[in-house]
Amino acid sequence: MKKQTKSFVLTVTIISLLAVTGCATVPRAAEQAKITVIPKPMQAKLTNGHFTLKPKSAIYYEDAGPDAAEIKAVAKYLADRLRPPTGLSLPVLPLGPRGPERGTGPIILTTRIKKTGLGPEEYKLVVKPDFVTIRAPQPPGLFYGVQTLRQLLPPQIETRKKVLGVDWTIPCVDITDKPRFAWRGSLLDCCRQFMSVPFVKRYIDLLAYHKMNRFHWHLTDDPGWRVQIKKYPRLTEISAWRNTGPGHLRSWDDPPPQTDEIYGGYYTQDDIKDIVDYARSRYVIVVPEIEMPGHSSSALVAYPELSCTGGPFKVQNTMGISEDVYCAGNEKTFEFLEDVLSEVVELFPSPYIHIGGDECPKKRWKECPKCQERIKTEGLKDEHELQSYFVKRIEKVLLSKNRRLIGWDEILEGGLAPQATVQSWRGMKGAVAAAKQGHDVVASPTTHCYFDYPHSKEQAASFPYWMSVLPTEKVYTFEPLPEGLTAQQQRHILGGEGNVWTEVAPQEEIDSRAYPRLTALAETLWSPKELRNWDDFSSRLQSHYKRLDVLGVDYYREK
Repeated sequence: MKKQTKSFVLTVTIISLLAVTGCATVPRAAEQAKITVIPKPMQAKLTNGHFTLKPKSAIYYEDAGPDAAEIKAVAKYLADRLRPPTGLSLPVLPLGPRGPERGTGPIILTTRIKKTGLGPEEYKLVVKPDFVTIRAPQPPGLFYGVQTLRQLLPPQIETRKKVLGVDWTIPCVDITDKPRFAWRGSLLDCCRQFMSVPFVKRYIDLLAYHKMNRFHWHLTDDPGWRVQIKKYPRLTEISAWRNTGPGHLRSWDDPPPQTDEIYGGYYTQDDIKDIVDYARSRYVIVVPEIEMPGHSSSALVAYPELSCTGGPFKVQNTMGISEDVYCAGNEKTFEFLEDVLSEVVELFPSPYIHIGGDECPKKRWKECPKCQERIKTEGLKDEHELQSYFVKRIEKVLLSKNRRLIGWDEILEGGLAPQATVQSWRGMKGAVAAAKQGHDVVASPTTHCYFDYPHSKEQAASFPYWMSVLPTEKVYTFEPLPEGLTAQQQRHILGGEGNVWTEVAPQEEIDSRAYPRLTALAETLWSPKELRNWDDFSSRLQSHYKRLDVLGVDYYREK
């Protein structure tokens, strides 16, 4: 950063403030006189002066063209974020051909941009003493420019109550920014622990704040079925509940005592539509995961005829993998799953539907006459090829509904479905194999992206044995582009995800699992690789903690 002039330093001098809820301290001038945005912008420089929000300020939006309504929504989102802490009801006004009214201290959101060939998430943010302009070719870029603007304001901007004694100033900057990867996501497992609708929305808000754009929603598994399927009501009447209280799941060797306490829950189709719409307004695509053929025993509790043995079963209340899976030799299994997916695709407009495909034990298939007959009839080599047959049939169903299948890297076994996308979790070998075969990849290896793992050696003693220590600094070293790929093959790496599984993470502990690790992942997926520097990030993270504090994020306090 170039040395700033004396006049600039004077403009960023900040007074102390007193919040309505108690005393608070504004960052020192030296702290605000640098850009501490996370993820780090592609190009950013400070210029002289600062812009101050005032009662006469207004937000102007591009009101011409097919995106006008969407741009207005982004402008209104900004106004709604600024109103509670500042007490300013900034009007949201159409830009018009003459531009903003003089003296209004305008914040302008516009898609009028001369440069062509820009991506939908790129933006340019310019802050001058008299105005702020966010330019982008499409509304998503404007939205991400707004997130950067939020991080340039004092941290108290994130409160939902009026704060007194603050000068709502923004340092003058010139920022040009775009993401490195298109897929920047996080998985939240709501099967092992049920999460409330408000909590899920808050999780999405925090993803959007860090410019993440995929919410991978794990909705079915052995310990619970969480999505309402109207054709099969027993899935939510029976499969969504288990006889154990909330909290950490016990291991197989230490099962919970049998009690009359019932735990669980599910999302109605109205809940799901509400969450999907909420996410869409924040440019987050919700990717649902409906597990098959393994991790499916909760469904078999309600519909045991879809299993190899006929049951009976109970909803799992321990850690581990159930050997009871969907019967691959039974046509009723595929009828059931097609019915389920028919309702799922109506609820989720995501181009991708995740089908899991991981950790499917083959014991039941080896002993099942129907599965063995399927292997023989289809000319399959073994049970691994039977799983491939299963996945390929499901892919045809999804393609017929104009959706693409994504699954964990086990779907490579026995032959990959023609148009499938692979999410590589067992290291990066699956990513390399899939990309070399011409398939798209989402990278989320356990080594860097499993945020249910302990942060430190001290924590590890109370975590399951298979979870290795994963500090934020290691997350920051994650490189989604594996070695050994050509330039053409690298184009198949869509991006990455940070996964929050919940064997040992009930809702009240999710914040401390995800943060600050998700901030590090957000930067590795958004910012240019050549700008990545742990010391610089760590310094910015110290300032960012103040924002997370105001947002009420109960992040893990690293030593």
